[in-house]
Amino acid sequence: MHILQLGFSLLLFISVGVAAKNDTLDAAASDPKKLGLMQGFPPPPDKLVTQPDSNFFSFPKLRWTVCHFRELLPTEQVSRGIGAPVLLEYNLNEAAIDALTFTPMGSSETMTWEESLAANYTDGMLIIHEGKIVYERYFGCLDETGKHGAMSMTKSMAGLLAEILMAEGKLDENALVSSIVPELADSAFGSATVRQVMDMTTGLAYSEDYSDPDADIWIYSRAASPFPKPTGYEGPDGYFEYLQTVKPEGDHGDAFHYKTINTDALGWIISRVSGLEVTELLSERIWRRMGAEQDAYITVDGKGTPFAGGGLSAGLRDLGRIGLLMLNEGEINGQRLFPSKVVANIRKGGSKNDFAKAGYTTLEGGSYHSMWWLLHNEHDSYAARGVHGQTIYVDPKADMVIVRFASYPTAKNGKIDPISLPAYQAVAEYLLLGR
Repeated sequence: MHILQLGFSLLLFISVGVAAKNDTLDAAASDPKKLGLMQGFPPPPDKLVTQPDSNFFSFPKLRWTVCHFRELLPTEQVSRGIGAPVLLEYNLNEAAIDALTFTPMGSSETMTWEESLAANYTDGMLIIHEGKIVYERYFGCLDETGKHGAMSMTKSMAGLLAEILMAEGKLDENALVSSIVPELADSAFGSATVRQVMDMTTGLAYSEDYSDPDADIWIYSRAASPFPKPTGYEGPDGYFEYLQTVKPEGDHGDAFHYKTINTDALGWIISRVSGLEVTELLSERIWRRMGAEQDAYITVDGKGTPFAGGGLSAGLRDLGRIGLLMLNEGEINGQRLFPSKVVANIRKGGSKNDFAKAGYTTLEGGSYHSMWWLLHNEHDSYAARGVHGQTIYVDPKADMVIVRFASYPTAKNGKIDPISLPAYQAVAEYLLLGR
């Protein structure tokens, strides 16, 4: 089993099932430090979180795991280079923000911002307003020196890189995938356009029914596992080999279907066009140039292919820098890293009709474009999102970026949005009033 499919793979099944048995453990009780996970020399057997056990992403162990992927799985570095970081400025206003109140979706009871952090099992929270950090808190496994799994926010990095290559004329969104990656010509991806892959409107036969042992997700997980294949295994080996086996189902461009394999196909596309691994391209175009404080890293399959769909781990403030790049349309620290039309193209969003067919009840009226989630609310907010509560939330009207790392017991953000989205709006409105 390949653990890194997380909530959009086998671990959704594992984490949901185990979380149900531990639903009495709140954020304080499930804190990995309080539980004593991986503490001691050596840790007691009942406190170990190790391989090859396949439950290290089950709750509450996941609250330790999200900060320690490279201790469990092979990774590739996203280098920040050897120059000095460009430090972010501070204008802290934490007490006032903690006291803000809002009403969660579907509730008649108000909640404070501070209460919302625990309710959503927050590990790290960063708020940037007008270019300065106004709020920064760490919990659970994370501190300012640590890195945390970004999960599907990795997809948004791949989408951003693809948009940069398009703006430079190196990638055509209307090109057929088969014209760039001939190895995918006989797969369902071959007849799709790059844009359809980027917006996840491809017609792919790909099942994520965790109760079915023959579902495609299990085949994908076995293929992508970085560990030795069992004796007699004859299936695909690695992400790229699996992608070549995907069959068509439905028509490309007909509807939005959130399927991680689209991002791994996009990773192959941008690597083929740029001549660089996703890790190398992310380092060259973003990490080395944005004043990052820390290297990031991405998990890889058994052949060293980076997991473009969800393998990134990074520091909280460095993802804040990503948010600033988006907010400032490609500029940071007085330098332009990519053309402003990159962000403009992402912000225009995708088809709301296609998106509505997917049934995201907490994101009604939204869309999905270039691996980013568009809310189309009154502030034109948009986000990178990942299972278990990860987000980079960009609010252009409020000149605000929010970055949250979390380890919510279950994977789907639909469980977290009813608190998170009204909370983010409350902070945005407070900051706007303070201008």
